[in-house]
Formats: sequence, C-alpha cells, structure tokens
Amino acid sequence: QLQLVESGGGLVQPGGSLGLSCKISGLTLDFYSVAWFRQAPGKEREGVSCITSSGTTKYEDPVRGRFTIATDDAKNTVSLEMKMLTPEDTGVYYCAVAEAPCRRLLLYPTPDFGSWGQGTQVTVSS
Repeated sequence: QLQLVESGGGLVQPGGSLGLSCKISGLTLDFYSVAWFRQAPGKEREGVSCITSSGTTKYEDPVRGRFTIATDDAKNTVSLEMKMLTPEDTGVYYCAVAEAPCRRLLLYPTPDFGSWGQGTQVTVSS
C-alpha cells in the first residue's frame, strides 16, 4: 500500500532553518518524481520543489537558493531543507509522488494527480 508521511514541521523564527522529511512506503522511487507543495492560509496550494528519480531538481522562484531537496534512496525518503525562512513560507507542506517529470508534477498541486501525504505545518513567526 502506497503511503507518504511528512514530518519535521514546526515553529521557527524568521531567518531560521527547518528540515522536512517525506517517508515513502509501498513503492521504490525508480521512474517516479517527488515534489513538495505548500498551502498558506487563505491561499491556493503551490509547488515548491521537485526531484526526479535521476536526481534532477527543480525549484520554484520563491524558494530557489534557500531550499534544498534531496533523496535518500536507502531510506526511500525525500527531504526538504529550508533556510532563511520568512513568514511567507508559513503553510502546510505536502509531499507528492507521481510517475511524471517534475515540470508536469509541479503544474498540478492537487491530490487528483499523483499520491499525496497528509501534510506537515510550518510556521515562521517571531
């Protein structure tokens, strides 16, 4: 049974760092891309970053240079390391997996496309 479980969310001060983890069970990541999405209060869900099975990464403009996505194949886990956080980074962060390239996966911030976790809350506030 395919399952994605996010962890690592919490409260952090502006300028701080936080690491998220997406544990994937029920499939191996060969031929799959894994993406992180987020949804801020009152806003639409948006793509954040994505990594392909070959390790190619993609970042959306608001997070490029501050966030780093990586895969731990041994643990079947995808991490998102976040630095220089601002209150605009606040939201529920979701990971999703799909047999699709990142440029396509990030276009569909909806559970109707791919398989999704339940999300983890990130709050950036002083």
